[in-house]
Amino acid sequence: METMNRRKFIGTTVAGTMAMTNMLYGDSGSTNKPKLKIGLIGCGGYGMSDVRAAFKVGGVEVIALCDIDSEHLANSADRIEKIQSSRPRTFKDYKELLDTPGLEAVIIASPPHWHALMFIAAVEKGLDVYCEKPLAYDIREGMAMVAAAKRSGRIVQIGFQRRQSKAIQQAKQYIREGHIGRIVQAQVQIHYTAGIRDTTIQKPPATLDWDAWCGPAPKLPYCPQIGHVSWRLEKEYGHGHLVDWGIHLIDATRWVLGETMPQSVQAMGGIYYFKDKITTPDALTVQFDFETCPVVWQHRIWGAQEYSPEVSNGIFFYGEKGTVFATDRKWIIIPKGKNAQPTVNEIGADMGRDHMAEFLDAVQSRKQPPCTTEEGYYSTATVKLAMIAYDMGTKITWDRESQTIVGNPEASKRLKRAYRSPYEHPYRG
Repeated sequence: METMNRRKFIGTTVAGTMAMTNMLYGDSGSTNKPKLKIGLIGCGGYGMSDVRAAFKVGGVEVIALCDIDSEHLANSADRIEKIQSSRPRTFKDYKELLDTPGLEAVIIASPPHWHALMFIAAVEKGLDVYCEKPLAYDIREGMAMVAAAKRSGRIVQIGFQRRQSKAIQQAKQYIREGHIGRIVQAQVQIHYTAGIRDTTIQKPPATLDWDAWCGPAPKLPYCPQIGHVSWRLEKEYGHGHLVDWGIHLIDATRWVLGETMPQSVQAMGGIYYFKDKITTPDALTVQFDFETCPVVWQHRIWGAQEYSPEVSNGIFFYGEKGTVFATDRKWIIIPKGKNAQPTVNEIGADMGRDHMAEFLDAVQSRKQPPCTTEEGYYSTATVKLAMIAYDMGTKITWDRESQTIVGNPEASKRLKRAYRSPYEHPYRG
């Protein structure tokens, strides 16, 4: 690609991005519109990050908070009161929050094993929903959530913020315009060093209702490693690095390729470094066979020294005529040919703010944002199939029409997890 053409392409894309940003934020401070009344379910780090993003966009008032840790709840209410000069009502039970007079929309940022029940209850109350990823804990929950969202007609945005990465957006356009030809393979990876907390069984903090935190999931004995934050690497709650963090890039890869779900999935790996400390693989390789091309996922989370750390978090798209690497704030064109030099394109983004802005704009316009419940389901079900393949030690074949696993009854049982009494699974099929 010639330099002038490349500059023209990047300039055009940036101009379009700036125009969209101005459209979304241009009148965010207007006093003519009443503020949207929102609530937050789950006052941990991501929940408060989403609230801060909403305040950046403007035009909102947080009137209700819910958390089963009284300390989280009080601290979050204090911080929000300082920002908006009014204190939100606080609740331990999300069902009580949903009955708050005047409430119009909710942010769901609980651990994923709670998402389905909270999401369905919210849309059935007539509320718009911004729900963090993954969409659900199991695949059948996700299907029930898609159905509930369709029935309700409410505005829904799923928290795949990498769709707001200007670098990934530009890489997508470049690839879709055919500059590197047909994509033969994609490789996705996030290698990092996991922080492991105390794994000693102990009493939960006095402020935390551990039984309520576990909810419909199995109630494991408490330890800091499976409590706040660290639940992500526990199989029964977060289900591991691919499902928790890697799902962002799997979603972005699907989006760039224009795919829904893979035809088959196979996985291999294990717990080699953090043995007896976590219950999901610290090293994992997965191949997703999409119609367009195979997509290979890899992770190492025990701090191996990388030869090229600058590409330890991102996506390689290998095309017939060249390669593109994309990550949050950078994308690189790697041309074929001897002595060909890569072109590095760096561009910043406030992905959390932009994704929230897209949701709030959709609430005002009553037009669904691009990252719908269905899109959240496709990405969540894709990574969940990988974990089923890993657990079963076999290749999983997926029928996209019937949304079923083909020819493997034992694997099919893992599409739906039994709920702990007295909770009832929302999928009735």
